[in-house]
This record gives sequence, structure tokens and C-alpha cells, in this order.
Amino acid sequence: MFLTEGKKYVKQGKVKEIWDDGSYLYFRFTDNISVFDKIIPTKIPSKGESLCLTGYHWFDLLNKNGIKNHLIELIDNSVMKVKKLDVITDYSKITEDRGNYLIPLEFIVRYYAAGSLMDRIKNGTITVDKLGFESGYNVKYGDKLPQPFFEVTTKLEHVDRTLTVKEAKKISGLSEKDLDRIKDIIMKIDRLMDAHTSKNGLIHVDGKKEFGMDENREPIVIDTFGTADEDRYWDSLEYNKGNFIELSKEFVRQYYRNIGYHSKLMEARANHSVEPEIPPLPEKIVREVSDLYIRMYERLTNRKFPK
Repeated sequence: MFLTEGKKYVKQGKVKEIWDDGSYLYFRFTDNISVFDKIIPTKIPSKGESLCLTGYHWFDLLNKNGIKNHLIELIDNSVMKVKKLDVITDYSKITEDRGNYLIPLEFIVRYYAAGSLMDRIKNGTITVDKLGFESGYNVKYGDKLPQPFFEVTTKLEHVDRTLTVKEAKKISGLSEKDLDRIKDIIMKIDRLMDAHTSKNGLIHVDGKKEFGMDENREPIVIDTFGTADEDRYWDSLEYNKGNFIELSKEFVRQYYRNIGYHSKLMEARANHSVEPEIPPLPEKIVREVSDLYIRMYERLTNRKFPK
């Protein structure tokens, strides 16, 4: 059971509260849900527990395979105790000899053409050559990429933006060697995940991971990963039939695309105008999303969701 006595409330993120006891941080996962950097004004029952327990499952896998991460222990079904890292919002103060800090980047690896990657392929901002396809190839939604597509975005800014390698190094205090080490860790994790998820009839489409540097400037995996929030999954049997069953938060993103909200939001951002408020989810969608998060916990961990 998580007790707040003796702990300082730090902040409310998009989906979790952060508490500090002076030595460690505590992540309390809520039932909030966000898409397109917007918090939806609707709670999703059981979402917080499903994220926390799924995240714990993957951290346990990392520990068993000797991959450093920030997890200390699971406090209860919705709270993790984790290593405390310095959060430095002034990029100029992050140097290549700094230790024990949160790297202000998100690392994304894509294995299939889907989501925002497909948007960028269609509008020409990502070329097929860059993805490893032959020049002139007509990329279709769901195509497996010839090679993993690695991207880096900001983490601490209001709206995430994609960075070049040069920009990523400049704001994060990472060297080329550091970036290569992080890439190697991500690919190792994804291989472990794939070996697990493929047995459960799932395709790991893409996902993001976050890192910090420990006191010895060794990369450690932080935040959470592999959940229905951070990663995209498809049902492999349906995929083989040509169907794309979204088994992640992408289900919610598609809802907002279908009602036209996403296009209005992107237009406002492109024009630097006032962004439209995101509408709440209908009750029917809320029930479906709640069921989805519970089912994904069970499929990813091979455990029954706790009642």
C-alpha cells in the first residue's frame, strides 16, 4: 500500500503522479489517458493498474537479463518505487561528463509502416529510400520495414519534436558512443520483447523508450515501456489476413482521427494558432478502451488481471 506521508508531491504528468521521499521517486499511475500530447478529459477504469503492472513485468525481464534500469520495487498495483535522477530543463547545463540525470530525449524504433510514420510517408517528409525501400516503392499501411527505423524526439518540451542526431547530442550531453550504446540496448530489449510477444500472437509494431545516465554515466532504462501506452501492437493472426487490429493506445488515436479532431489539431499547430480542446470519449469507447488495457496486460504478461 502506498502512503504519501513523508513524501513530497512533485507533479502530475500526463498519466502518472510523481512523489519524492528525498532518496527515491514514486510513480503513481492514474486512469488518465493522453493522445497527441493532449490529456483527454475522460478516465479509463483500470488503466493505471494495467500500465503499472505491465511496466513492472518488462522491468523484471530487464533485471533477469542484466539490463540496467531505474526500478527499485513494486509498491502496489499502481505504484512503482524508482531511482531518482536529476531533471535538467536547461539544456546548456547538460555536459558529456555529467552523471545521474534524465536524458531529455525519447527514443523510438519503428518496424512497420503505421501511425505518424505513415502520415509522413504520405506527405513526403520521409522518403522510401530513408526507410530502406527501393526508390519508387509504394509503401502501404502495415508494410514491414526493410530495417528498423530509429528516431529521437524531445521529452521535456510541451509538444514532442523530432530531432536530428546533431540536435539530439547537443541538448542531451550524449556523445556518438553514448547514442550507439543506447541503440544497442534498445535493440536487445526489443529482441527480448519480440521473443515473448510473438508466442502470444502479437506483433510489436513500434515503441518508445526513455533513458537516464547513472552516477557512472552508464545508460539506464527509465519511465515505462512496452505497455499499451508507449508501444504499438497488432494481432498476428489478423495481420496475416490483412487486418490491422490496434491493441494499444492507437485505438484511441484512430477514434480522434476518425472524428476529425486530429486534422484540426495538426492544422492549428502548423498555423501556430489556438489548439482546439480535445473532446471526452463516449462511454462506449471508454468501456472498450478499459477492456483493451486489461486484455493487453494479460496477453503481454501471461497473468490474469487482479480483481
